[in-house]
Amino acid sequence: MSTNGLITDLYQLTMTNALFKKGMHERKVVFDRFYRQNPFGGGYTVVAGLAHLVDFVKNFTYSKEDIDYLRSLNIFYPEFLDYLSHFHFTGNIYAMPEGTVAFPGELLLRFEGTTMEAMILETGLSMIMNHESLIATKCRRVRTVAPHDALMEFGLRRAQGHSAGLWGARAAMIGGFNGTSNVEAGKLFHIPVLGTMAHSWVMSFDNELDAFREYVRQYHDNLILLADTYNVLELGVPHAIEVFKELKAEGKLPKKYGIRIDSGDLNYLSQEASHMFAEAGFPDAIISGSNDLDEYLIQTLKEQGCTVTSWGVGTKIITADGTSALGGVFKMSARDKDGTFEPVMKISNDVSKMTNPGIKTVYRFYKKRTGKMITDLVCLKDEPVPSGNFTLVTETAKWRKKTLEEGTYTVEEMLKPVILKGEAVQLPTLQETMDYANKQMDFLWPEYTRLYMPHAMEINLSPKLQDLKARIIDEDLKKI
Repeated sequence: MSTNGLITDLYQLTMTNALFKKGMHERKVVFDRFYRQNPFGGGYTVVAGLAHLVDFVKNFTYSKEDIDYLRSLNIFYPEFLDYLSHFHFTGNIYAMPEGTVAFPGELLLRFEGTTMEAMILETGLSMIMNHESLIATKCRRVRTVAPHDALMEFGLRRAQGHSAGLWGARAAMIGGFNGTSNVEAGKLFHIPVLGTMAHSWVMSFDNELDAFREYVRQYHDNLILLADTYNVLELGVPHAIEVFKELKAEGKLPKKYGIRIDSGDLNYLSQEASHMFAEAGFPDAIISGSNDLDEYLIQTLKEQGCTVTSWGVGTKIITADGTSALGGVFKMSARDKDGTFEPVMKISNDVSKMTNPGIKTVYRFYKKRTGKMITDLVCLKDEPVPSGNFTLVTETAKWRKKTLEEGTYTVEEMLKPVILKGEAVQLPTLQETMDYANKQMDFLWPEYTRLYMPHAMEINLSPKLQDLKARIIDEDLKKI
């Protein structure tokens, strides 16, 4: 079995080494994971990475070789290394399910464990959720502008490493894609694998028509022919039409057939190709497009009448073009003191860097009539579930209040158990997650899904949490 214990930053180990020496390493703590700004200038983020996170935590142990390496650094106490050699996570993790749409400032995940566990797991936990949530969000933006089209993830060769390509393919499915070219991802995650040919197939033959005919002979039911190796409209489409006519005459034309265009002006070429296919008696021929696509280009092409209905999207989703990283953070919110948890928070001159104290949860409000999302409320875990006439108060502008009348809304607690007492909880299947992710988008008003200047969801803090936060700040100021 592989181990993950070295997937952490050195400072996490030096801190825990020192805390171990002082006997403070097993102090109970609570950490929150959240982010401060939506990626891509968007109105939401799609949560992803929990399946990977569970696998990571389960295998977060130290082999003899790991301990030998740490010993060779000559900076760790022998007793600490012995402790690490028996390490495994024993705490709890609660999180928003994969596929949930989330917003800046609210908890995506609550971590309950020891100081040691929180510190040495933080790096890998953040890496996984930051990356996969970023890719899922990028893909969901593509799905938003092409709601009824086929979307294929083609990013493996441009991915920034093996893991990014593998788990990025899974995140793409949570983001609304239909399949991947990544064969390993297909095997591991039971994702449909898609794709037909590359230019190298066509160029392996003396002429394009021979290449098409041979492909048809061997892969009769997967007839998307790459039509731009030489000239789309002068050669590729006429050759494809000739092959389709031959199949039709033999009664062997499959239900799904067409071409892919990987270069040139997709709008002009697709419209001309569709016209040529219709005139030849093949009006239902599929036009597939690829070539450095993203949500902005696909939206523009569709607005201009592009007839592509199947998109192969690679580089710009797998590398999250437009936002290099999701700025997710992991901060302590409570710690054990004499058998009870005391709330703590980061206080900073930079207001955006301040955190919310205490052990918290998140409630989501929906309009009962339409099912659309109203807002999210971050509150202390021991507060009762919102009910009756419920008033939301903006923390930074307390005169801004909104009262939700009894009977007009429903409430859902968003943080679900992922790991309890070190044991993984059964998570939904990928298909169940994909279905859930699609329904999540139905809860959003269209104002939040715009690519440009989307509406910002206001996340509210409960009055009790606001009061706790103000009290801690006041007490801190008295110390100055």
